[in-house]
Amino acid sequence: MERLKILMIASEAYPFAKSGGLADVVSSLSAALYSNGYDVKIILPRYYSIDINKLDAIEEPMCINMDYGEEWVKVYKSSLPNTDVPIYFIDHEELYGRDGLYGPSPTEEYPDNSRRFSVLCKAAFTFCKFINWIPNIMHSHDWQSALIPALLYNSDIDPDFYSTASVLTIHNLGYQGWFSFGDINFTNLDISRNSHNDGIFNFLRTGVAKADVLTTVSPTYSKEILTPEYGHNLHDLLKRRESDLFGILNGCDYELWNPELDRHISPLNYSKNDLENKSIIKKNIQKMVGLEVSSSIPLFTIITRLVDQKGIGALCGPGYGSLFNICHELNIQIVILGTGESWCEDELRILDEKLDNLVFINTFNNELSHLLEAGADFFLMPSKYEPCGLNQIYSLKYGTLPIVRNTGGLADSVKCYENRTGTGTGFIFDDLTPRAIYDTVAWATWVWYNKKADILDMQQRAMEEDFSWEISANKYGEIYQWALDRKTNRYPRSW
Repeated sequence: MERLKILMIASEAYPFAKSGGLADVVSSLSAALYSNGYDVKIILPRYYSIDINKLDAIEEPMCINMDYGEEWVKVYKSSLPNTDVPIYFIDHEELYGRDGLYGPSPTEEYPDNSRRFSVLCKAAFTFCKFINWIPNIMHSHDWQSALIPALLYNSDIDPDFYSTASVLTIHNLGYQGWFSFGDINFTNLDISRNSHNDGIFNFLRTGVAKADVLTTVSPTYSKEILTPEYGHNLHDLLKRRESDLFGILNGCDYELWNPELDRHISPLNYSKNDLENKSIIKKNIQKMVGLEVSSSIPLFTIITRLVDQKGIGALCGPGYGSLFNICHELNIQIVILGTGESWCEDELRILDEKLDNLVFINTFNNELSHLLEAGADFFLMPSKYEPCGLNQIYSLKYGTLPIVRNTGGLADSVKCYENRTGTGTGFIFDDLTPRAIYDTVAWATWVWYNKKADILDMQQRAMEEDFSWEISANKYGEIYQWALDRKTNRYPRSW
């Protein structure tokens, strides 16, 4: 039987382009699907941070016919590291020859992003014809490729794509691609079928309305986005599509995030049966960042994008229970690694100056993030909302106990500690308030100092948890069949 053909269309894929977890998911899911027997290809822009000398050029240039005229591009090819999954890059100097993926800084966007990603979406169709390979499934990721489902339903769609089904994965509903409605002229879309009364052209809304199947990156988040609190003004539309909406928890690439294999902590690798090297890594971190070197003081870490979604406002805000009170009143240490919005960075710099037991490292550093995951005792993640989250899953594997808010993928991956039985894999709180965060950190600290056996049991139990991509990839295989049935109006009875 011919292998099912899957085309992944995305704006990021690790290790070529990455600003967050999206890149990890696209690459890891593609590799897992390929291992399961699917014919998978990835297409994304060739940003100028991607070294052209490490790519193979396809000699013939490719012409993309947009409504406003032709766009000529070059196509380059590589493969995901340690796999045979091909990845293709659309090279267009005017659109992608810039330092940033989406803007000149994490808080700014390029004004022509609607054109940049409209070209990417249309290029996906042109590319398939270009290499004579028509996919069964076109799998879009987030708003940057969300026009794909709508383009599949265009009145002038190429007959070769009549049987191609669309899957749209929403990694974060908070980012939708909002533009002036006039920007629809960049897209090749039928204006009469995609108009709205609000004067806004919304990439994600357009995709949500037209996709054969919608997925999100955790079961809990798939329910949360149907509500006004988490729906970011798309909850009514998503509610109408509820029967075609599924939540699949992201997997973890245990080739990269595994204390037994992690090259970033070598030669101090460790396992659940021998945590001695974890303690050594902790002391190395304390020495490196200027904290008191002590195995007895619990080391907390936060590794995050510094934006309000991550709960930074509640963590740094005024009032009892803030991060200042946590560090001032509890005998703990905290190392924070991340970049983001200037107000978050400014608040953390002030706290770093005031507190001897808090260190703020204002950068993104992959090697250091591995070291912190390995050496810390606790990982704090007080997100306002969290579609899936990966760091809490990484933390579990490294025996670094997560402290998380009861939302999205955090709720689906962490089991709360039970004082009476000693069970659980982390600590969970409900309310996003400084006091709730303080109380939960204090609770974890108390257990650290008073129930050492419970801490060790939790670490070993957490490290036994399995969030491998094989499990998630199998579920996506079922989703692809659902999408093909949905395309031909055959509705499966269950999923």
